[in-house]
Amino acid sequence: MLFLALESSCDETSAAVFNSDLQILSNVVASQTELHARFGGVVPEIASRAHVRNLLPVVEEALERANIALNQIGCVAVHNTPGLVGALLISVSAAKMFALALGVPLVAVNHVHSHIYAARIAAGRDIFPCVGLVVSGGHTSLFQCDSALSLNLLGGTRDDAAGEAFDKVAAMLGLGFPGGPALEREARNGNPKAFAFPRSFADNERLEFSFSGVKTSVLYACHGFNVSKGTPPPSGQKRADLAASFQEAVVDVLALKCLQALRKSKFKRLAVGGGVSANLRLRQKLEEMAAKEDVELFIPPLNLCTDNAAMAALAVEKWKLGEFAADDLDAEPNFA
Repeated sequence: MLFLALESSCDETSAAVFNSDLQILSNVVASQTELHARFGGVVPEIASRAHVRNLLPVVEEALERANIALNQIGCVAVHNTPGLVGALLISVSAAKMFALALGVPLVAVNHVHSHIYAARIAAGRDIFPCVGLVVSGGHTSLFQCDSALSLNLLGGTRDDAAGEAFDKVAAMLGLGFPGGPALEREARNGNPKAFAFPRSFADNERLEFSFSGVKTSVLYACHGFNVSKGTPPPSGQKRADLAASFQEAVVDVLALKCLQALRKSKFKRLAVGGGVSANLRLRQKLEEMAAKEDVELFIPPLNLCTDNAAMAALAVEKWKLGEFAADDLDAEPNFA
């Protein structure tokens, strides 16, 4: 069975073709980074308009790369939650149109759950049950994953998501947008012990995250207590040290909470997904923890970490069970 999947939950327009054996035949992503860079973040209306322009060309390219015709598609999949509602509506509307025109089933999947399933795709084998960590610009959440479709939220962030904190701190340091990759590059030349930034909830067993405190600490380290005076961002070695120390604080907390979740669930597998999982220091920290605790670690390759339609292959699991979406499928912006 061949699937066509669509993704437009935020600022990436993506289409993928895969089969029921989870072989990815194509995965095309149109980025909007240049459109949003001057605003320092994603502007929802601009994102939605770009999705309208990009979606059909992306679908055509995905079909071409997979070397198949549209009428060979046997099922259409789409991420319908969570995300920016205007952005989601573009791919949801298109997916309904394709399914109706082709006379094939429509499967709706959760974008956040798909980030964990990306690790399953990359592994090439079953990885469940496991603890799942989704860490991105919009989400920092821990799950007990009893199966691919049975995910129970263990805890999440009380304020900023980790990726959002990366972007905001990168802006403080004058590193531009998107902030995560820029801050990681800057941190390579810094001392991660130069600044003793807080690790929120590190001494607490509850599976929650908070990154507002470390973000504020970086702000004061940059400008002292005269933030309102508009002093320029730091440069040189200080900027590198700030980046490295901030990054270390965030990855320390992420690794620690994963360890706590593993011990609480008694699982010996950890799957990690989302854009921040591309961070090499986080990967290193998780690999060290997994080796020490004799835990299997599953992290997808970089091209499956950021938002993409191939990870919607989670739809195969629903397709096998006959869990199809209704004709009135709608976009659901909030994560349930």
